[in-house]
Amino acid sequence: MASARADRLAEQTRPQAGRKTGNLMLALVALAAVFLLFMGFLGALKKGDLLSEQNMLYVAVVFYGAAAALYIGYGVTGTNRYLRFALFGIWLGFIANTLAVGHRWWDAGRPPFSNIYEMLLSFVWTLAALTLYVERRYAVKIIGTVTMPLAVIGVLLMQLLPAAVRPLVPALQSTWLHIHVTLAMLAYAACAVSFALAMMFLIQDRVKTETFLLSTSAMLTAIYVGVASRFDPSGGLQVVAWNAESHQEIFIAEKTRLMVVIPSLGWLFFVVLAAVLAPLALVLWAKWNKDERGATWANRAFFLSTLLQGLALVAFVMRARQGVYASPQLEGLFATHLSASPFILAGLVSGLFASLLYLMLFWRRSDLQRMLPTSNVLDRLTYKTIGIAFPLLTLMIASGAYWANQTWGSYWSWDPKETWALITWLVYAGYLHMRIARGWRGRRAAYFAILGFAIVLFTFFGVTYLLPGLHAYA
Repeated sequence: MASARADRLAEQTRPQAGRKTGNLMLALVALAAVFLLFMGFLGALKKGDLLSEQNMLYVAVVFYGAAAALYIGYGVTGTNRYLRFALFGIWLGFIANTLAVGHRWWDAGRPPFSNIYEMLLSFVWTLAALTLYVERRYAVKIIGTVTMPLAVIGVLLMQLLPAAVRPLVPALQSTWLHIHVTLAMLAYAACAVSFALAMMFLIQDRVKTETFLLSTSAMLTAIYVGVASRFDPSGGLQVVAWNAESHQEIFIAEKTRLMVVIPSLGWLFFVVLAAVLAPLALVLWAKWNKDERGATWANRAFFLSTLLQGLALVAFVMRARQGVYASPQLEGLFATHLSASPFILAGLVSGLFASLLYLMLFWRRSDLQRMLPTSNVLDRLTYKTIGIAFPLLTLMIASGAYWANQTWGSYWSWDPKETWALITWLVYAGYLHMRIARGWRGRRAAYFAILGFAIVLFTFFGVTYLLPGLHAYA
């Protein structure tokens, strides 16, 4: 009798405890958003420019970040109310993002399409719009779990990239600029949504959690290997020097940047690299030996690595924000700034978001599966989204070729951007061909969609900074 009474009491008190936890999480997110907005407001008052584009973007990233936090909070606690407030946060962020786009358009006297900053501005706006549409039209209530971290990373990158309005170079003074880039942004945002839907399909299709752990750990390893490649023999981390007056990187020769060393930070990132390698090694060991204990230890190690990633991110931001450090190339002290290392910051934030999303999946997979549409519905939605993205990619390449012929006298120059845009088109063409002609469904099709978006990201960012060519301004 006592045991039965205790069980009934537990059942009665558990919802109340859940509500209290849910209220606390909502209050914390709301207080954080209000605090950030208030601090931003004070800063804007000091500068005397309250309704600037940068302020609107700041408001957007606060609300997009709040939405992302609530989605992750739902994954941790299973509180359904978080989804409603997260959607409200997306709407507020979208409104602020729209105002930023409008301000840029008005200030420049043209659509915001001329450089990587403006393209990111348009991409994030389109991504938020498609997120709201898919959530409302198809009731995929947690699609923002994937798209909102992408939006946050996009806006953070914008805060670090050169944002000054400059006159268009002659090659861009054409109506085809607006057509070509509009098609590109719509296509890339649709590809991002298809990626989110494909990931959700894999969750609903009962792909093993260890598979997600393996892929996430591999992604984190790639990120931290890249960061650790900046390791200095003194134990520091090499980053690019920054000229605060001109807001540009410092070069000591053509294509040779001046590097400064942040002391001790290199060792910290080596520790984090070892921490993210540990789950990967444990999962592979568990698969090889068919020992479930390895997976258990891998998840514990992954949780520890997530905490260390958060520590490394905070340390990097605090040290690289406005530091002055020695250089191994020249005598003296030189400044650096986060704007000098935007992709290191983006990689660290991306890795932390990916880790939190995996932990959400690990802790609340059954709840997530109940919230998602069926695997068949998600498979069809992925197909429909790519069915929209592919014609846009086709028109983007066709309009770009016609514009190139008008500007440079040739339809195709095998410029790196052109080449990788073609590779992207071929991947999605392959997806549609295999689905229509060979009847591909399910996981193979989802993996194709994920691969396609990875190539989109490289085309958008990697080519711009690693393989500059005729499209160097984009």
